[in-house]
Amino acid sequence: MRKPSVDRRALFASGAAAALLAAAGVSAGPLPQQGGKLRLALSGASRKDSWAKGDGLFMQVARLGVVFEALTEVAADGTLRPELATAWNASADSRTWSFDLRRDVMFHDGHAFGASDVVASLRRSIGPAATIEAEGPQRVRATLDSPDPAFPFTLAAPAHVIRPAHALDKGIGTGLYQLVHFAPGQQLLAQRSPNHWKDGLAGWFDRIELVSIPSEAVRVQALAEYLVDAVDLTDGTPLAIFDDIAVHLDAGQAASRSIAMPGNIGTRHSMDDLRAAQRWWAA
Repeated sequence: MRKPSVDRRALFASGAAAALLAAAGVSAGPLPQQGGKLRLALSGASRKDSWAKGDGLFMQVARLGVVFEALTEVAADGTLRPELATAWNASADSRTWSFDLRRDVMFHDGHAFGASDVVASLRRSIGPAATIEAEGPQRVRATLDSPDPAFPFTLAAPAHVIRPAHALDKGIGTGLYQLVHFAPGQQLLAQRSPNHWKDGLAGWFDRIELVSIPSEAVRVQALAEYLVDAVDLTDGTPLAIFDDIAVHLDAGQAASRSIAMPGNIGTRHSMDDLRAAQRWWAA
């Protein structure tokens, strides 16, 4: 008799998987389910935005939260954890850092991720402040002009996402979502990337939509009228009358209660430290 195949996602009903999710910030309760669409209305977009430039909230979420990944990730509780780098070590003076890279990772266009992509990406984002070199196909070394004990934390920022060396200015990443449509200053559509290394730990939505709404009053109205699922804001007073909307002023955001979030959410930036598309799920 043939042994039935194992569904990887089914494994996450186990206690061991629940522990992994807890480490990722998912609190006790019903485990996240795959499916649905997340719609975010964000400020900070510009018609001049591109994958090479534009640092408003819209593009930061598009890069770090949707299409690309970084070498490291700062969790909601402020701890540092691996992303495209699996391990790192530093010289005694914190000037030379070596990073071991995750294997079997693919860019959305089918090219394999490796050291050459990290070198090309960091040389562009860091510039002359460091010398970036490959130490092999899956290892890189960064030699800094001055000591920086927090360098792995720095690399978690959206400015340092890893791009393919052959297409540095394109919306091609290794992230949980593949680009479907991008209209600068207006809208981004993305769909879940299949067979991602974070399967079962993040990326619960099937589709992501980012829409640019510069006016906070209009963003708030869009949320109140169920046109979007979450917005960035500075004043939650207009939403206080809605029981089905949760306002998190410490995180600069509000979201429909039809969206579930981890017990801890990041507050360094809006949208769960820019990673709402990865960390949230449909309630």
